[in-house]
Amino acid sequence: MNWITNYVRPRINSMLGRREVPENLWIKCPETGEMVFHKDLESNKWVIPASGYHMKMPAKARLADLFDNGEYESLPQPKVAQDPLKFRDSKKYIDRLRDSRVKTEQEDTILAGLGKMRGLKLVAVVHEFNFIGGSLGIAAGEAIVKAFERATLEKCPLVMFPASGGARMQEGILSLMQLPRTTVAVDLLKESGQPYVVVLTNPTTGGVTASYAMLGDIHLAEPGAEIGFAGKRVIEQTLREKLPEGFQTSEYLLEHGMVDMVVKRHDIPETLARLLKILTKKPVSAANDMNGGAIALAASA
Repeated sequence: MNWITNYVRPRINSMLGRREVPENLWIKCPETGEMVFHKDLESNKWVIPASGYHMKMPAKARLADLFDNGEYESLPQPKVAQDPLKFRDSKKYIDRLRDSRVKTEQEDTILAGLGKMRGLKLVAVVHEFNFIGGSLGIAAGEAIVKAFERATLEKCPLVMFPASGGARMQEGILSLMQLPRTTVAVDLLKESGQPYVVVLTNPTTGGVTASYAMLGDIHLAEPGAEIGFAGKRVIEQTLREKLPEGFQTSEYLLEHGMVDMVVKRHDIPETLARLLKILTKKPVSAANDMNGGAIALAASA
């Protein structure tokens, strides 16, 4: 079978002039079903041009988009115990880690960087959802704590971009221990007088929502992001009631006071820059004065 797959089929395809087409060449919009060429989607920051639907954005692309000229210092990935529980379900946990590392070219789900955004120094922390659902494990928790420590040392704000299904079940209680650890790290940054702003992306759920994702001084959210602790289906089955339309979306949470602003992805760097300059008492450029008043009201609320 390998001989047919590896030798015969490629030879036939080459003789017939057939070319293999990558599976991800075209991306389907979850809302409208529109097919979008992947290069067009990438150039539009992973937002569907016609519908405005916000697809998941890779962590590396998020950092490059946030910092000036895409330049930043990558914070080191802490070395931690691998597969401490020797966990196995349908697949060995160590194999899942290896596959995710090959797929994302990352050591774990968290990427953190130090750089300047519109001239303002800050630390940014981003979840990579394609790494085991952006789940929070020992390595992710340690990376988050180290990022907060670096922001405290540099005396600069920290911006968090969570995208996670919650705690990593393959690490059991060791994963849940990262919730109080990261919460303490948030408190230490706040005690140093530096702002902590969270940009909630799709999805932000589980233990991540129950800890550092909802402890920001200000919470922004991307349009249509799913934000909550338990999933809608679980809640409906437990309560035996139909939940409201749009429940747990960023727009619903904005209406009910859980989110301060819903901001389109293209506007996030400028919005963050204005917010953080107000919070750190740095001058906001005249070009941004028109929007600065509304931002100031949100910051003081």
